[in-house]
Amino acid sequence: MTIRAVMFDFSGTVFRLEQDESWLTHLKDANGDPLDVEAQTELMRRMTAPSGQVVQLTEEYQYAWENRDLDPALHRKIYLEVLRKSGLPQAEQAKALYDRMVDPGEWVPYPDTEAVLKGAAGRGVKVGVLSNIAFDIRPAFSARGFDAYVDEFVLSFEEGVIKPDPAIFRILLDRLGVAPEETLMIGDSEEADGGAKALGCAFALVDPLPTTERPDGLLTALRTHGVL
Repeated sequence: MTIRAVMFDFSGTVFRLEQDESWLTHLKDANGDPLDVEAQTELMRRMTAPSGQVVQLTEEYQYAWENRDLDPALHRKIYLEVLRKSGLPQAEQAKALYDRMVDPGEWVPYPDTEAVLKGAAGRGVKVGVLSNIAFDIRPAFSARGFDAYVDEFVLSFEEGVIKPDPAIFRILLDRLGVAPEETLMIGDSEEADGGAKALGCAFALVDPLPTTERPDGLLTALRTHGVL
């Protein structure tokens, strides 16, 4: 069946939080020593992993982890704990890094993001963005004019439900006015984004590589499914 709508995940799919040396060079471990490159890279991986628990947690923090994308306060609480348990014990440094993470202006689009959004919209295909997230990502799009190509944003913290629950996919499908079998979901997590398959959507998996290493992953996904 012809694809009439495309739903995109956000992190690791159309945008990525890139490692910026200026954020990390001043960070110190418990001994007061600068974090090496390996430790810096692991910090960023843990802050942006689409699924899977990244550190061992107490019951209190386990609840926050499981509900982090439903409540901004829990999101902040758990990621400050993740940073602490990942070798960043100084609270002020952890808070500064966290604030960077939830600033949509710090996120970088993939090289083909604009082309796929504009291309799909230009062909009359409905475009939606569906994200498990605890902050408003719309400014990342509007700052670049990409919002002109997006029909609907569905964000977990606003809806009270997270992927892979079919309910959140249904919310976006209903707002776009399309049937699941006419819709393609693109994301970087088989576990979370692949939940769309339970409703009958097509699914394309992209690798959440650094933006310089994935120039055309989105274009390939849309071309494979006959959207472009």
